[in-house]
Amino acid sequence: MTLACIGLGGNLGDAAQTLRAAFEALAALPLTALRARSQLYSTPAWGNEDQPAFVNAAALLETALEPAALLEALLGIERDFGRVRDAAVHWGPRTLDLDLLLYGDAVIDLPQLKVPHPYLHERAFALLPLAEIAPEAMIPGQGRVRDAAMRIEACGIAPIGG
Repeated sequence: MTLACIGLGGNLGDAAQTLRAAFEALAALPLTALRARSQLYSTPAWGNEDQPAFVNAAALLETALEPAALLEALLGIERDFGRVRDAAVHWGPRTLDLDLLLYGDAVIDLPQLKVPHPYLHERAFALLPLAEIAPEAMIPGQGRVRDAAMRIEACGIAPIGG
């Protein structure tokens, strides 16, 4: 079993309710247990700022799924929640985004999967929820999640519970 950290986000529809339901979908994955979930955070849109604010969170999974299988399962959950990926729209609005942030201490560099998430250490909307549930987790090449979260600017990010 491997501990995997998942980033959750969305900004279309009732994003908070979508993330709550996504936690349940993660808990139902085969060979996987949901070990922790963060509270929900309201975060300003990032990258493409001309869109609604996001709701973000993090989940800690214990899984026997291999990284590629876990990624496929995450993409399947996104589709179940109405996510349509459009390669022409980068950082656009979405019903649900699930990112495999960390997979144990693995470093994976494949075209379809990069772990740790390449920008995890730069993104407060991912680091703050993750630091809540896995502060001692190591970001290969960057150090502990807690330390990375303490170094990042967190303007506009606020917990909303849930």
